[in-house]
Amino acid sequence: MRKKKSFKEIVKIVNELKREKKKIVFTNGCFDIIHSGHIKLLKKAKQLGDVVIVGINKDSSIKKIKGKNRPILNENQRIEIISAIEFVDYVVPFGQTTPEKLIKIIKPDILIKGGDYKKEDVVGKDIVEKYGGKVYIFPLIGNISTTNIIKKIKNGQKS
Repeated sequence: MRKKKSFKEIVKIVNELKREKKKIVFTNGCFDIIHSGHIKLLKKAKQLGDVVIVGINKDSSIKKIKGKNRPILNENQRIEIISAIEFVDYVVPFGQTTPEKLIKIIKPDILIKGGDYKKEDVVGKDIVEKYGGKVYIFPLIGNISTTNIIKKIKNGQKS
């Protein structure tokens, strides 16, 4: 998995990207069951900048956030899937419940999150805006979410 990077590796990469004046876009999430909303958000991220870095929650942090029955796919599977998406340049797993530490390290030009977030509630908003970066909220696409997909599966519904 060439795109998977540690915190230490991404620091070196980001420093080089900034020297090259590349525009860095960052997003994060569980990416437990990939759906079209994820793909459209990542595609938009690539349109907004030169390099897309995705912070992906490790299994332990997802359990803290979503409960004992999550994630559905383990972190190696999720990293492999996200790494296969052409719009994604780097994937950085993180074990904290928020990506705050990673955002401080990367200092992205743009922080993008899905429309299930309000701009003022986005973790890292204050950090990014403090140095002149922007927060972009990508509108939700219908009622698509991993949680809703799991509910449909449990209820035997078709999409």
